[in-house]
Amino acid sequence: MFSRRHPFLFFILVLAALGTAATFCLSAMVAFTVHRSGTREADSDLPRVGIVEVSGVLADAKGILEDLKKMREDETIEAIVLRVDSPGGAVAPSQEVFRAVGQTAESKKIVASFGAVAASGGYYAAAASSGIIASPGTLTGSIGVIMGFTNFRELLDKIGLTPVVIKSGEFKDLGSPVREMQPGERQVLQALSDQIHQQFIRDVAQGRAMDLPRVESLADGRIYTGEEAQALGLVDRLGNLEDAVAWAGELAGIQGPVQMVYAREKRFSMIEAVLESRWGEVFEIFFNGRPAALMEGVY
Repeated sequence: MFSRRHPFLFFILVLAALGTAATFCLSAMVAFTVHRSGTREADSDLPRVGIVEVSGVLADAKGILEDLKKMREDETIEAIVLRVDSPGGAVAPSQEVFRAVGQTAESKKIVASFGAVAASGGYYAAAASSGIIASPGTLTGSIGVIMGFTNFRELLDKIGLTPVVIKSGEFKDLGSPVREMQPGERQVLQALSDQIHQQFIRDVAQGRAMDLPRVESLADGRIYTGEEAQALGLVDRLGNLEDAVAWAGELAGIQGPVQMVYAREKRFSMIEAVLESRWGEVFEIFFNGRPAALMEGVY
């Protein structure tokens, strides 16, 4: 048995498994608690500004899209603030939110308010808004794409496991964790990464009304502070959430104070909460060996 042949390694693996399980449960409980929390409704006759939150890793845009649609179609909502506190995430969800924000901006003013981090996919999602406001120390930018793969071949050799793969196409097991990556495979993945990067650059240029070469010069994956981003044209103003709400009201023609109204989040299962957390990415890498392309972010 493996436990007898390699007792020390077996002990380490068991401890790692127990630690992973404990962290898994804790992450589930935290995520479940956060997503079940209620939201405030308007409690006055003041003009209403809706708040749609984009927080954590962008793994699924469904809830955000629903919130944007709800605020867009609610005639009592005068303007919207997209509160972003996200290091990025998967490509498609970031693009979905970007498109939805652009559609919303056609009928209502929508201001993006950046929290601690609004980088990569978090910035992408907000790029089509009517305006962007950030704190001086907000971490933003990171306009780039990254793909990460983990290779377990040497570990499998040490423990005596031999993977057997049957495939119908040359690149069907692209990024396999059980063998070395071939030059042709690396070229395919690099081309994919470059293509997505160009999509990112193009959408930022369109959303921010910036020249394409200008965005390309800023899109090397580096992170900017909110203050730097403003000087570079990636952010319009410096301020906090209240400043963003006030600005959204001004853009909508509101004079005086406004009432903030948060989109009500729907309840969902603990499993869904965990799968939307960072553990979803870990499971994807471990079991499938090739995660979806991720927007480069600050983790």
